[in-house]
Amino acid sequence: MEQPAYKRIVLKLSGEALSGEKGFGIDPEMIQSIAEQVKELHEMDVEVAIIVGGGNIWRGMAGAAKGMDRATADYMGMLATVMNSLALQDSLENIEVQTRVQSSIEMRQVAEPYIRRRAIRHLEKKRVVIFAAGTGNPYFSTDTTAALRAAEIEADVILMAKNNVDGVYSADPSTNADAVKYEKLTYLDILKDGLAVMDATASSLCMDNDIPLIVFSIGEKGNIKRVVNGEEIGTIIRGQS
Repeated sequence: MEQPAYKRIVLKLSGEALSGEKGFGIDPEMIQSIAEQVKELHEMDVEVAIIVGGGNIWRGMAGAAKGMDRATADYMGMLATVMNSLALQDSLENIEVQTRVQSSIEMRQVAEPYIRRRAIRHLEKKRVVIFAAGTGNPYFSTDTTAALRAAEIEADVILMAKNNVDGVYSADPSTNADAVKYEKLTYLDILKDGLAVMDATASSLCMDNDIPLIVFSIGEKGNIKRVVNGEEIGTIIRGQS
């Protein structure tokens, strides 16, 4: 059996990653592909926690930009993450991977409330845990949620799976042919250069707690397993070089 480089991971998925090429909604084939890749990690005895964004359904910032109350728009975004989390849970359990959704906003009919010690116990029992509804507070992104939960459960690494890019670039590679891909960065580089990886709150939280972050493409099936096995694909970001 292959020996993974990381024992406990936080997998951060954008909402767009679930929408596939459509760019909106949930693509059943894409979510099934992600579930199958997570199952590969599960069979390697890797403890997997997942955080899914909600941008394929609703973006709080977009709503706020059009005049909606920012807190209301953000709460709607949190509910979108719950929908994505339930869809991913269903796909995982259809392939016999025990999964628990824990929501930061209490909704007992569909998910457990987030309780740190219970989440850790689920992971120890080899259940996949999906953290839904962000931090439960407006003005905080799901990137910040990933950093916070990774610190709370003492994860070895955050894996940030991107839909249309295979790492961190100096500029948008889709519009700038001269964009340079970085293999390694520090969180200070991210903050100093304003690189669009994660927001400043999330970057600072990762840096303060010495949590490495790997940014890679989810477009190629099997990439999640490659990263967990230690293959150097994408961009790795650490607290110091």
